[in-house]
Amino acid sequence: MPATVEFHTGVEDPLNFACRLLRKAARAGSRVLVTAPPETLAALDERLWSFDATSFVAHARVPGHGDAGASSSPVSRAPIWLAAASGVVNAPPVLVNLGADPPEDSNAFTRVIEVVGSEDGDRQGGRARWRHYESWGVRPLHHGAG
Repeated sequence: MPATVEFHTGVEDPLNFACRLLRKAARAGSRVLVTAPPETLAALDERLWSFDATSFVAHARVPGHGDAGASSSPVSRAPIWLAAASGVVNAPPVLVNLGADPPEDSNAFTRVIEVVGSEDGDRQGGRARWRHYESWGVRPLHHGAG
């Protein structure tokens, strides 16, 4: 099980929030896997190029689910990996989940960050993931948008 699971809830613009979070992580030298549905990943990929006119957040798209080649490809040199699922070989130790499902294997990560939007469907999915982590014996930390 991961060392920590954090929930950021009530986020008005999850993509912008993720961009700021990932910029901070990259500047700190952290490596992060971001999971989300393909359309969300495409939007995040585009946003990471343009959300801040004065900086670029280095990132790469993982070619496919469970791609064994990710560890030897240019993806491995990027601090931020974007993938449709968490089952990526040699993935970074931190997971940011922008999707509806919890990670397939939480033991693969030292830290999981769940970003939950402010829409009703987002909140319901966040509650289900919270209960899922609790069923694993993890007590998530909560950070509200306040």
